[in-house]
Amino acid sequence: MMNVSPSRAAAAAATVTVVLWASAFVSIRSAGAAYSPGALALGRLLAGALTLGAICLVRREGWPPRAAWRGIAISGLLWFGFYMVALNWGEQQVDAGTAALVVNVGPLLIALLGARLLGDPMPPRLLAGMAVSFAGAVTVGLSMSGGGGSSVFGVVLCLLAAVAYASGVVAQKPALGRASALQVTTFGCLVGALVCLPFTGQLFHEAARAPLPATLNMVYLGVFPTALAFTTWAYALSRTTASRMGATTYAVPALVVLMSWLALGEVPGTVTLVGGALCLAGVAVSRSRPHRRTSRTAREEPRPERVP
Repeated sequence: MMNVSPSRAAAAAATVTVVLWASAFVSIRSAGAAYSPGALALGRLLAGALTLGAICLVRREGWPPRAAWRGIAISGLLWFGFYMVALNWGEQQVDAGTAALVVNVGPLLIALLGARLLGDPMPPRLLAGMAVSFAGAVTVGLSMSGGGGSSVFGVVLCLLAAVAYASGVVAQKPALGRASALQVTTFGCLVGALVCLPFTGQLFHEAARAPLPATLNMVYLGVFPTALAFTTWAYALSRTTASRMGATTYAVPALVVLMSWLALGEVPGTVTLVGGALCLAGVAVSRSRPHRRTSRTAREEPRPERVP
């Protein structure tokens, strides 16, 4: 069996996360037509928690260490719980262009909070790549908005969702140094489900009337974009900085364009394709590393003798 380097494993995990999170937008369109924001978030989190709990039992993961619970609780409250409800609700109030503009502030906030609270480096390539990707994300959103209206309340909800997302990621990073990616994701999802329990009545009421495809899409959201993708995200995050991982998510809008084209038959226009290309180009720049050049003189310079 071939050995995979940690860097390649982390890159593969990040790729799985981005692809599954992009597929979530297609499923949310179906499920969101039959389920209210809170009920959809609760159903998704319950499906994710059951899946993750079963995997933990099989792997005998056990409870996370006490030192990891602070980060798990904060990320579960803000990212798994509040973020999902606020985003579902906000996207019902604003057009896609406004949502793309506001929600994609999240990776920029991750970079700022990561630098401030975690000491993450801010290399010029990362900043340049994020700027290019953000411009691409806004371009994609505006080109696919359809000219819908926006409300101040919806903009506030999307902004709060972006802040909760960024804060949850930064809180999750230290916890991953004390517990496994599976533990952090499982118990974060459980915390999020507990936060959303007030929507239990809505979930049962709407599930009784919802068409089967909508319910299946809600279950899909819980099993794959939540249980699997959040775990691969945590695995990759534990092996790189929060800022770099946040920049990686800018590939999501480009993949959403492609999936909408293949799954929904929505043929993208030229402006949309340009925006998608900018997103991918920015991610490539943000994840690139400067070439190290070692001069011949430096290589041939003798090492100083060690002082006894």
